[in-house]
Amino acid sequence: MGEERLDIEKPLWDVNTFVGRWKHFAWVTDFRTCIVPESELYKAKQLYEDYKLGKEPAGTTREQIIYAKKLYESAFHPDTGDLQNVFGRMSFQVPGGMAITGAMLQFYKTNTAVVFWQWVNQSFNALVNYTNRNANSPTTELQLGVAYVSATTAAMLTAIGCKSFWSKRANPLMARYVPFAAVAAANCVNIPLMRQNEISKGIEVSDENGNKITKSKLAAIKGISQVVISRIVMCAPGMLVLPLIMERLERYCWMQRIKPLHGPIQVMLVGCFLTVMVPTACALFPQNCSIKSSTIQRWEPENYELLKKNCGANIPMYLYFNKGL
Repeated sequence: MGEERLDIEKPLWDVNTFVGRWKHFAWVTDFRTCIVPESELYKAKQLYEDYKLGKEPAGTTREQIIYAKKLYESAFHPDTGDLQNVFGRMSFQVPGGMAITGAMLQFYKTNTAVVFWQWVNQSFNALVNYTNRNANSPTTELQLGVAYVSATTAAMLTAIGCKSFWSKRANPLMARYVPFAAVAAANCVNIPLMRQNEISKGIEVSDENGNKITKSKLAAIKGISQVVISRIVMCAPGMLVLPLIMERLERYCWMQRIKPLHGPIQVMLVGCFLTVMVPTACALFPQNCSIKSSTIQRWEPENYELLKKNCGANIPMYLYFNKGL
């Protein structure tokens, strides 16, 4: 009896559990996929599509299929199938995030450095958000611009405000937390603005079989809120624990003798945190999120009417939707 075919469009692990989701996201956000040549990525995409149709080349092994699936899901947009910009992929979060976060944590003492690195960070975030946008709810260039400027402004104002306040009223350690406060504030502005169409128009929600039966603005708000929390959790351990570590280390004479290496040390330590926290934050909430139909009935009567029209008397208790990343 031959080996059972892989359902290539489904995750390899049980994503109904946190551990299963963690393994899935650790696998698909593997930063080593960022250095794979484009030619190999397109070959992986072709093998992925051929296997889905049952037309893969003779002799193709299960390992080759799984690796092609990994490359495809890490590098191509799930809605459009287009190759994503390498710097905007979730798999680039570790190398990109460690460089920028390390710099923010190292250069926090002057307003110029704070403003510059917050601008760099928000530019990177804007690229990530654009690259991973929902193709079913397209965002205009004006909306992208407003989200970018608003998030950058929020980050800068928060950073400078906290720096000014804490430098006058708190011990020097608190100044090291300015970057985290700024990043958290920017995430609360950036992501909702980037996905404002979903909030204003609602997103499609489905029954347990994947049949789209109505729209919901509350579902969009719930999904976006979870993404904001995930993004903040992603950077929190590195940006909250690392200042304590560096504050303690910098008291030692040997550490004071290697000041030029403080920046690279922080970058590497941030990388260690992010390697664990990127899949952890992505796995925090189920990708296929749910909302009660009774909630829509109470707060969105017009969408509930559409639900009744499509389902009749068999209205499901829970409706499902993809929360995004």
